[in-house]
Amino acid sequence: MNWELALAGGLVALGWFWWDGLNKRELAIRAARTVCQRAGVQLLDETVALRRFGLARDGNQRMRVRRDFQFEYTDTGDNRLPGHVYLLGDRVLNTDLILPAATEVSDEAN
Repeated sequence: MNWELALAGGLVALGWFWWDGLNKRELAIRAARTVCQRAGVQLLDETVALRRFGLARDGNQRMRVRRDFQFEYTDTGDNRLPGHVYLLGDRVLNTDLILPAATEVSDEAN
């Protein structure tokens, strides 16, 4: 009976972690949409992919799950550029759009 209880508890914990991961993925998709809209670029495939996850401490020194998501966007319609969303628990830490070098140089020239 003890192993059955441990197995049931493990399955419940695994189910909760999966469900929580789906909610965090939706949060990351919303953050990616927002950063793409603000930058005037198009989010491709309307999705994000989990790159890495682990544990990290928040500002109150509580242990949280840190998730790093990657997505792709286009600035011209014929290329795919990488972007990232970083989450710590329920909070979006940062979003990055990695711009091509040609765009960065032209911005500096102006």
